Amino acid sequence: MPTDAYWKDLSDVSLLASISGPADLRDLTREQLNELAWQVRDFLVEQVSRTGGHLGPNLGVVELTIALHRVFDSPRDSIVFDTGHIAYVHKLLTGRQDFGGLRSRGGLSGYPCRAESAHDVVENSHASGSLSWAAGIARGRRLRGQTDRRTVAIIGDGALTGGMAWEALNDIAADKDLPLTIIVNDNERSYAPTGGGLAEHLAQLRISRGYEDVLSWGRRTLTGTPVVGQRAFEALHGIKKGLKDIVAPQVMFEDLGLKYIGPVDGHDLDQLHTALRRARDFDGPVLVHVLTEKGHGYEPARNHEDDQFHAVGVINPETGLPLEIAGRSWTDTFSDALGQIGAQRPEVVALTAAMLIPVGLRDFAAAHPERVFDVGIAEQHGVAMAAGLAFTGLHPVVAVYSTFLNRAFDQVLMDCALHRAGVTFVLDRAGATGNDGPSHNGMWDMSLLGVVPGLRLAAPRDGETLAQELAEAVAVTDGPTVLRFPKGTEPSAVPALERADGLDVLARHGVGPGESPDVLIVAVGSMAPLSLEAGAKIAAQGHRVEVVDPRWVLPVAPALVARAAGAGSVAVVEDGVVSGGIGDRIAGALAAAGVSTPVHRFGLPKEFIEHASRAQVLTDAGLTAEQVADRLIDQLGPAAPTPRDTLRLA
Repeated sequence: MPTDAYWKDLSDVSLLASISGPADLRDLTREQLNELAWQVRDFLVEQVSRTGGHLGPNLGVVELTIALHRVFDSPRDSIVFDTGHIAYVHKLLTGRQDFGGLRSRGGLSGYPCRAESAHDVVENSHASGSLSWAAGIARGRRLRGQTDRRTVAIIGDGALTGGMAWEALNDIAADKDLPLTIIVNDNERSYAPTGGGLAEHLAQLRISRGYEDVLSWGRRTLTGTPVVGQRAFEALHGIKKGLKDIVAPQVMFEDLGLKYIGPVDGHDLDQLHTALRRARDFDGPVLVHVLTEKGHGYEPARNHEDDQFHAVGVINPETGLPLEIAGRSWTDTFSDALGQIGAQRPEVVALTAAMLIPVGLRDFAAAHPERVFDVGIAEQHGVAMAAGLAFTGLHPVVAVYSTFLNRAFDQVLMDCALHRAGVTFVLDRAGATGNDGPSHNGMWDMSLLGVVPGLRLAAPRDGETLAQELAEAVAVTDGPTVLRFPKGTEPSAVPALERADGLDVLARHGVGPGESPDVLIVAVGSMAPLSLEAGAKIAAQGHRVEVVDPRWVLPVAPALVARAAGAGSVAVVEDGVVSGGIGDRIAGALAAAGVSTPVHRFGLPKEFIEHASRAQVLTDAGLTAEQVADRLIDQLGPAAPTPRDTLRLA
């Protein structure tokens, strides 16, 4: 087996280069398959280290993916990846080996993508939905008489903590002749070690490998003695029963009615082939429990407890160390601010959905382990639980990626808002995230949350306002509050000229005290630097401009309505979907107040945005300072002459 220092020049990886589709795998020898597995690993480390991406999870499923494509006939058989971040090996084996533009515009998506290949089925990269998809595909095929086609779902032990997966399992188990294979990719981790009762059960099932080893020993021992036949098999049966009672727990999946195969060594191709063939040929739903190691074969990824190799940026492939030193992130600032609040306010607790480290809760958990709850990939449960915690007098802070709060909208509405629960939601990766594609852009939050009665939403423009607004949020006890901030490096501080009626005035151009501007630019959160630059460009054309940050953008503040009433026009710049966004809310508030000031809206289009950099996404949406300024100048027309100009003309 190659060592961790084993690297090949990619030009010499002839075996991998010869694979143009799954059929090319079926004539390879065992030795060739093992060599292919290591060539795939070398390729992934070498390529993903240049582009960034999900490295550790893909290194763990190399043999599993090879075996899948040897046993099943994709795309005739449908292979559904839960979450989809483990599909890199699948892409390589289905003819997509140009990883130079991975997760970049024009290159391969970081997730399954129907536009790339007929082998890709589900593009949504949210967790726990694969079993529902697979059940629908298998039942649809059966109804159409396509009984010779199999459906396979691959779900991780982390994603299996999601309630949606268990709803599907309950339904699938009742359909005894459904031609469906479920593969549990059990690596004991999602972003971090998997927790909860299911994780403990799977851990117990891993012990059954010891049971199988002893059983094999017993079989060899008994059949090698003169005591054979009936007595031998009675003795063997006794050993099996006793060992199962002692070593392995009652198998929960079999109790549900699912055929269970495993545990299987996910890095042993012979075991994988045997287990998958048995599953394929069984007339009914089968669950194959596969044990894999995240980062297998690459020492830097295997040894990182904080799972920084779940997804990496540009790294040195030999050391695993980052080549790009990022600045301080928005998440870092949130983490520090929550730590300070937590030290002062013992009623503040934190919740996460299997993402303790990515959302910045690690330090809080280290300081207050009893005040952090990791519910697994179960946002709905977590948000409803937060309402229960608030009922007891605690103040929960629910930290999630913006896109994942979509899963728990009903709980925000009916459990938190209806019950006036003091729960704070901190939405990381809000707005355009870019490289991870349409299901990861956190662009829907403000439009969705804008319909929730009593909800207050803040969009910090920099680290200082993030800390201030978090402190304000956890002081609210009569309803839900939300803070949202983007992915990436925190910007330089954006100071305010003054704070008036809760609004931060960021800039004035040609507007004196008590005067109204030609255009009032409302900067939403991280759009503040862009808005300031656009305002300066508009002012250079002779227009009077004022730029304000409402700080709390939902509900629309009466002070903002009053300020807008005297302006010639209002421009709202936001990095959420423009339909139903803050611009629409402000326009509605002005109309309700009888104010006729026109509102120009700048935001993301109501469409699924393909993977590209954040800068590219914003440019395409017209969200650069030049684009905003040019469009507003066109809409404003020539600047009106100032009183001094009028005197000069006279």
